[in-house]
Amino acid sequence: MKFAIITMFVLLAAACSNSDDTNGNGNENGRNFKQDMRDYVIGISQAAKALNPNFAVIPQNGIELVTTNGEDDGTPDTAYLSAIDGNGQEDLFYGYDNDDQATNNDDTAYLRTLLNISKNAGNTILVTDYTSTPSKITDSYSKNAAAGYVSFAATHRSLDNIPAGTPRNVNAGNITSLSQAKNFLYLINPEGYATKAAFINAVTATNYDAVIMDLFLENEQFTAAEIAQLRNKANGGKRLVICYMSIGEAEDYRYYWQDGWANNRPDWIAAENPDWPGNYKVKYWNDEWQGIIYKNTDSYLSKITTAGFDGVYLDIIDAFEYFEN
Repeated sequence: MKFAIITMFVLLAAACSNSDDTNGNGNENGRNFKQDMRDYVIGISQAAKALNPNFAVIPQNGIELVTTNGEDDGTPDTAYLSAIDGNGQEDLFYGYDNDDQATNNDDTAYLRTLLNISKNAGNTILVTDYTSTPSKITDSYSKNAAAGYVSFAATHRSLDNIPAGTPRNVNAGNITSLSQAKNFLYLINPEGYATKAAFINAVTATNYDAVIMDLFLENEQFTAAEIAQLRNKANGGKRLVICYMSIGEAEDYRYYWQDGWANNRPDWIAAENPDWPGNYKVKYWNDEWQGIIYKNTDSYLSKITTAGFDGVYLDIIDAFEYFEN
């Protein structure tokens, strides 16, 4: 079974800017797009862990990468599984087709087979279900707990709020590794907070064991001192602070975006995401793009590690689906 929702990207592929080694379908001749993404994530992991061996690397979605052939009955890809500390998965039990709607059982079963390959390799599974009905929230947490996953029931798809109530499995312990986390908060859209101080105050008033957040608030970067504050749980324990980073799309509101790209984009920038305006698919194997993300001395990853984050949450891992299609 192939886990992918064929989106408008397929229709837009022919409109992409094609480089010399790209055919008319938007696919690079001879490329293994899944392996390109594995190699990319492994490179990010090696760069981060060279600075901090305890730095957590967590790719979100694209779970097919855990096997060598990308199938749920495939052989585990040990190089990839060893390079990461966990997998993030959206919509496992709720939200795959529509928010607050149960995910089809076949899709859930398929995803769980792949997620368990990573879990059995010693990685932590972080699930984000999108549901707002109290009974469904309870069901989401119960099902994830039974599967051995750490989960977050997001009441807003935009991930811009801290849900009411206390987290599940609150504890006062100091969390020093991802495997110790019993709950997490996914809060990457801080637009509801006027200042970094307001954001910090809101997060430190909670008892989540880990928070996934953005490096910036209104283009103002969080400092190492502010990240240290964010580690404090309300009950006195310490949490992990993990930085979100999109590696399969370029975002026109990020510091690296150049004004000239509006009308003359590099050939490694492909079609705009129709669901998220301002986000563009990229040929993620391209060396210039990888330089922006992690290979340059002033890369995105360098900014994250310098700010003192405990890990990175890598999004748009499933970009390989776009190029395969």
